[in-house]
Amino acid sequence: MNNELIEVKQKLEDLIGRDYVITEPFELEKYSRDETEDLSFFPDIVVKVSNVNDISTVLKLANKYKIPITPRGGGTGLSGGALPINGGIVLSTERMNRIIEIDKKNFFVIVEPGVITQTLQDTLESEGLFYPVDPASRGSCFIGGNVAENSGGPRAVKYGVTKDYVLGLEVVLPNGEFLKTGSKTIKNATGYNLTQLFVGSEGTLGIITKIILRVLSVPTHRRVLLAAYNEIDECISSVAELFIAGIVPSALEFLERDAILATEKHLGKRFPNNTAAAQLLIELDSHDSELIEKDVNKVYELVSKFGAYDVVLAEEKSKIEELWALRRAVGEAVKSISSYKEEDTVVPRNELPRLLKGVKEICKEYNIISICYGHAGDGNLHINLLKGSYNNEEWNSKIDNVIRKIFSLTVSLGGTISGEHGIGYSQKNYLPIALSEKEINLQKSIKKLFDPNNILNPNKIFP
Repeated sequence: MNNELIEVKQKLEDLIGRDYVITEPFELEKYSRDETEDLSFFPDIVVKVSNVNDISTVLKLANKYKIPITPRGGGTGLSGGALPINGGIVLSTERMNRIIEIDKKNFFVIVEPGVITQTLQDTLESEGLFYPVDPASRGSCFIGGNVAENSGGPRAVKYGVTKDYVLGLEVVLPNGEFLKTGSKTIKNATGYNLTQLFVGSEGTLGIITKIILRVLSVPTHRRVLLAAYNEIDECISSVAELFIAGIVPSALEFLERDAILATEKHLGKRFPNNTAAAQLLIELDSHDSELIEKDVNKVYELVSKFGAYDVVLAEEKSKIEELWALRRAVGEAVKSISSYKEEDTVVPRNELPRLLKGVKEICKEYNIISICYGHAGDGNLHINLLKGSYNNEEWNSKIDNVIRKIFSLTVSLGGTISGEHGIGYSQKNYLPIALSEKEINLQKSIKKLFDPNNILNPNKIFP
């Protein structure tokens, strides 16, 4: 650590407290990585802030000394957004974990960024309220990170993603100044929508310190159907048929056989119809018991008509959660097989069959193993490319071309290269496949306006 950083460390200890300023290497290791592949970059200092004034203090010092700041929530990101690429300071919001207000009459909640998503959901459910955004890592990810990445998850097909629930924010800008955006109201046509500028900005424009979220009432009835197919094409093609028939599932997930087998091995549990080529997990919810039973029957008829040879129905909460536990374990199970690259492609859902077919053809050309699963209802396919037995030289000679071909195919189908994981560090060199030079330069100019010294999460998003 150079003299400048030593000076900053001492000032931070004086202002925030020695217990919350970390520099020991064994403690820094946790903050050197997130869930992105096997990447690791050590920070020089970690600061665990507890309030907006702490954050302002850190940012003012960083701006003065031109020290990079990497914001960090739960560390569950999949694009390297929380990796301190340039060292410097990791600013952790883990101590900012209060649910400040729950307004049951006006259906909003105010939270700090360090609240765990599932903690918020469970607290709201006890009050008869519902926050639908449901990322796979909900048991450990933070709401602040969800906002920064515009997280989605299985329920996006019916309920939308994080941006659809953020009414307002409190933010600390890179120079340490405070900013409030939005309001507690559903409607707000007062000037530019700065709230939505920060949603999905991946910690590059400001540090989110308070969030106003819209919430809903809890659906009183839920059903989950697991439909098994002998043909992947039939499985993925039947997705569009459900919507054409007027069914709006609260979740519609696609799983190919290799994803199912990996999950069984990882958990030591059996998946229903585990020899199926592919399966659809279809969740329905409603406030009307008669309506949901009609929809269940309609779904059963449709998936059977379009190739499903067996359908498992879960009605009790315990059985529903059992099926969801299997689905939520898929990502971790696939990643446990070998080193990997995960792509987060999204296309209009009627193009999913062409995307999946194209991915398999590209991977066959390069002799790369791929395992696919994801949110079929909104066209979001997670493509896991497994390194397997390749050495680093062999892997590196193939993988960039494979990813570029997959992304080019995705864009040609009207899609884009990230549906919910963000661009971050791992995908930034592929951004020009999806965005024009003019679009990228405009976004760079916005970043420069907010952060002229480029201290906040540098080396992210842009090539």
